[in-house]
Amino acid sequence: MAYTAGNWSVKDDDYSEMFILQNLKQFWLPEEVALASDILTWEELSKEEQKVYMRVLGGLTLLDTLQGNDGMSQIAQHIESHQQKAVLTFMGGMENAVHARSYSNIFLTLASQAEIDGVFEWLERNGRLQKKAEMIDEFYSNISDKKSLYKAMVASVALESFLFYSGFFYPLYLAGQGKLRASGNIIQLIIRDESIHGTYVGLLARKLADDLGEDMSDFVFGLFDELLENEIAYTREIYDDIGLTLEVVDFVKYNANKALNNLGFENRYEHDKVSPIVLNGLNVGQDSHDFFSEKSSTYKKATVEAISDDDFIFE
Repeated sequence: MAYTAGNWSVKDDDYSEMFILQNLKQFWLPEEVALASDILTWEELSKEEQKVYMRVLGGLTLLDTLQGNDGMSQIAQHIESHQQKAVLTFMGGMENAVHARSYSNIFLTLASQAEIDGVFEWLERNGRLQKKAEMIDEFYSNISDKKSLYKAMVASVALESFLFYSGFFYPLYLAGQGKLRASGNIIQLIIRDESIHGTYVGLLARKLADDLGEDMSDFVFGLFDELLENEIAYTREIYDDIGLTLEVVDFVKYNANKALNNLGFENRYEHDKVSPIVLNGLNVGQDSHDFFSEKSSTYKKATVEAISDDDFIFE
């Protein structure tokens, strides 16, 4: 067998080069977001509110670790295109090296090591969170042909465009009230990454579904319904004590529909309007952040633009 090389002078498809450039353009580092300003408002939160905040970040850390360790790498392993592999492996690296590390930076700023350890012990015991990870990882671990690869891609889109959002809700909700805004800015940056991750894998899945020539809607809807049932139960466990469960469920359903849109399906879940406070949380912190010091006379500082509502509109 002859080894082949990724030849970027010839495009493998109409979109992978655009996506790798967009990923590179919006690359960022958690160390470049100063979090010390959040300490004062953190101390003003109740113990219950602090517990919810820590646990949702812990859940997000687990899911990002799963996606970085297994999701993107397993899918990439079963794709022939070098360019598509490059996009997927870059995105997998972002999950592990940037997103998961960002949550740890927030933990280290706001909590003691004992409190952090308690969160990581909790996420290993939480049945709903573990079930969510297990359901997704089952598809990553059983790729053997094009059909199982498609199913893994659907699971990946569900994770990144849908299942993260019960965790994203509370940081955005607080940021929308002017609380923990620096940490909220990190969540904005992560959401911007997840938006293009879900869009890209959705495109790959739609192309693969066309190649299969099968109606996969029963599988997709069945999986999403099962994931949503578990997600609502998880949301209740997390948010009931602070009275936000219904608003979080609306946000989750909103993003479940967006995940379906990424896969080429129409909206499936009815919900009330997304909390205006959360939408405000997506738009606070309009400042640009410099992410690289100048390394040479020709190197220009990169900036990251604040996320907007347009990032949630998928054609």
